[in-house]
Amino acid sequence: MDESTLVNAGAINDGPKASTSPAYGLQQQVLSPMETLAQSISTIAPSTTPALTVPLIFALSGAGTGLAYVIATAAMVLVALCIASFARESASPGSLYSYARASLPPVYSALTAWALFFAYVMTAASVMGGFLNFAYVFLDLLFGPRGAHVSPVLLVVFVAVAAVAVAYRDIKISARLMMVIEAISVFLIAVVIAITLWKHGLHLDTSQFRLRSFSAQGVRTGVMLAIFSFVGFESATTLGSEARDPLRTIPRAVISSALLSGVFFLICSYGEVLGFRGSPTSLGDSSAPFHYLSSQAGISPAGWLIDAGVLVSMFAATLACVIAASRVLLLMAHHGLAHRRLQSIHAQSETPGAASLLSAALAFLPVLVLAHRGVSGADIYGWMGTLAVFGFLTAYTLAALALASHLHREKRLSFGGGILAAAATLAMIAALLGNLFPVPPAPYRYFPWIYGAYLALALLWYWIAGPKPALND
Repeated sequence: MDESTLVNAGAINDGPKASTSPAYGLQQQVLSPMETLAQSISTIAPSTTPALTVPLIFALSGAGTGLAYVIATAAMVLVALCIASFARESASPGSLYSYARASLPPVYSALTAWALFFAYVMTAASVMGGFLNFAYVFLDLLFGPRGAHVSPVLLVVFVAVAAVAVAYRDIKISARLMMVIEAISVFLIAVVIAITLWKHGLHLDTSQFRLRSFSAQGVRTGVMLAIFSFVGFESATTLGSEARDPLRTIPRAVISSALLSGVFFLICSYGEVLGFRGSPTSLGDSSAPFHYLSSQAGISPAGWLIDAGVLVSMFAATLACVIAASRVLLLMAHHGLAHRRLQSIHAQSETPGAASLLSAALAFLPVLVLAHRGVSGADIYGWMGTLAVFGFLTAYTLAALALASHLHREKRLSFGGGILAAAATLAMIAALLGNLFPVPPAPYRYFPWIYGAYLALALLWYWIAGPKPALND
């Protein structure tokens, strides 16, 4: 499919015909709709949320954990609808950057690109930390106290090298592997939650919906963590060249991943809060909640199987983030926002080899340093994940603004489209402010400064190097 290919794919409000961008040397139309969906689902890594994120949110929100996920789901669906509106009109490896580039002034589109690349790299680093955390769970099971002496640096090197090797070789193999891993993990979690709900009787736990059962401040803080459960749902948009019928399959993947994940998170949070009622250990203090829930459900081995699934899911998420980051970086290199050598495509596998290697290296290095200094995998997961949220919220906000600008320029800005763009923008700004005020404790209070310094350096590069003239993307 070349630059002149036009596909009538039902653009917004029956607007102009939609088109795909240049393929930039990537494989073309090799991924099925399910494999395209697998990219977004694996970047979200839904199986990690019940095991890691829900207990953290419960510690903040208590019985309001489910409400935090209701709010986060609504916000992410708004953003998904904005992104899908763009994805019905154009397909490009640049993801949200391409949409912003077509609708916003160059400096804002550059900001979108750098924010999105940062977000994918930091998410990859975060899930490497999660992998490290769960790896020690199994090392302790297999080797006892000796397992704690296995070098964390060795474990981080393993997951980084394995992820980049698969991403470098073949996007189709990567997508299939991610789909299988997540399907198994989510199925096991669903079985435990289903048995938990059955054992507690088919009735509504009204205590989780009473306003007096939780504080508004706790829920607001919990929403920020709940949003991290969703980040990366839009990563299917980076497969604009490689997905079949991308102007249909990618919008569906974006919306489906946000909705399906939201429903899954809501059910799991509800079931976990219910299942831990009366437990000697609070859900917020549990490091392995599914060990307890599986035991209560009468299927104790499932707890270890779920932890194994989460461990492998961390690898899948690392792989998905490297794939997404490399394709954004590839397009940035074509437009002068990154070094031109990153435009190179591997001759045999038709993947962005140089961009994949650099993306993996940038995710690996901070994890390597932190692990070497003795920082736990759980802390790495939380710290890098918080940094990633700043990047995603920036990119999502600019994507929503780009939609309004695009529709206005095309004279197709309806009342509904304006409300959608405004609601998504306000939701993301509110979430961003929620990460800043009140000022969080150390080290989280320093993360906005780290992110701000990164953006300042990115904009400095932009002004020095200057973007290339616009391409048809």
